[in-house]
Amino acid sequence: MSKVHKIAVIGGDGTGPEVINEGLKVLEAAASKYNFKYQTNAYDFGGERYLKTGEVLPESAVRELREFDAIYLGAIGHPGVKPGILEKGILLTLRFALDQYINLRPVKLYDSRFCPLKDKTPEDIDFVVVRENSEGLYKGLGEFKNKGTKDEVALQISYNTRKGVERCIRYAFEYSRKRNRKKTVTLCGKTNVLTYAFDLWERVFYKVAKEYSDVKAGYAHVDATCMWMVKNPEWFDVIVTDNMFGDIITDLGAMIQGGMGIAAGGNINPEGVSMFEPIGGSAPKYTGKNVINPLAAISALAMLLNQLGEEEAAVAIDNSVVKVVREKLISLAAGKMGYSTTEVGDLVVKNL
Repeated sequence: MSKVHKIAVIGGDGTGPEVINEGLKVLEAAASKYNFKYQTNAYDFGGERYLKTGEVLPESAVRELREFDAIYLGAIGHPGVKPGILEKGILLTLRFALDQYINLRPVKLYDSRFCPLKDKTPEDIDFVVVRENSEGLYKGLGEFKNKGTKDEVALQISYNTRKGVERCIRYAFEYSRKRNRKKTVTLCGKTNVLTYAFDLWERVFYKVAKEYSDVKAGYAHVDATCMWMVKNPEWFDVIVTDNMFGDIITDLGAMIQGGMGIAAGGNINPEGVSMFEPIGGSAPKYTGKNVINPLAAISALAMLLNQLGEEEAAVAIDNSVVKVVREKLISLAAGKMGYSTTEVGDLVVKNL
């Protein structure tokens, strides 16, 4: 009997449910065409629920989500809720509780028309950022001293364990080997200033690198990484970095690949439940207008299916997205694509 993939769906806030609906449309078509079975269960976690109940996540949420094969997330962020409440209460809680210790962000240009960098082509911009997703500054450790006085001090601690660092670095080397493109892993850090955290990262990086003689290992400061992502993005294959630097450089990556409308990401637990999402946010000003670009959510669905072992369907979805971007869209921006949200979803289905 064939496996039935159990997928938890969190539409979330703003335009999140709209883009997720298009992803589910593609999922249904892909399942029919590539002969796999799935079932979904929707959850209403997000701003509206919080405003009605005062509850960000019910106590049962993590326990229930552990029973799924994957989570498909639209967006979190509501204009009526103070920033940080939903992000910490939902996104960070799920990442930490489900031990989704890898944030995986492909940076891939589909069409040179949408790249802000002069003379760069899809062959130049095709790399992946592997971001540690459960430690670092995002661990939430720190304190105030003399708060509210002229002598106030705010401490924010970057928490890095050897186990956490090593499993992230090892994932990056394995990913580069499987990707089999340039077979290069670049550690992005700041060893000249962050002399404790990145001393650990650098030592572990080169120790692990010895086990992967077929993969080239190198290092770049985070500021240099940003510079080269703009000037020579073709140098990169897989970049591995900590939580904070990863958060920053992946947004730069989104811009050089064409914008938030095409950028997808995965919060990965290789041995457990992973969560996939478009990274552009909830875009509340476009809610209900049928103008938001759903391709990031659809690409996130392809990542989800790849993680579940449905590689043929995942490749087909990616290829369809590329075809739609190159042959149909006149822009990747909301309201400027030349098609509505639902029409773009239909185009992806048609070109599977």
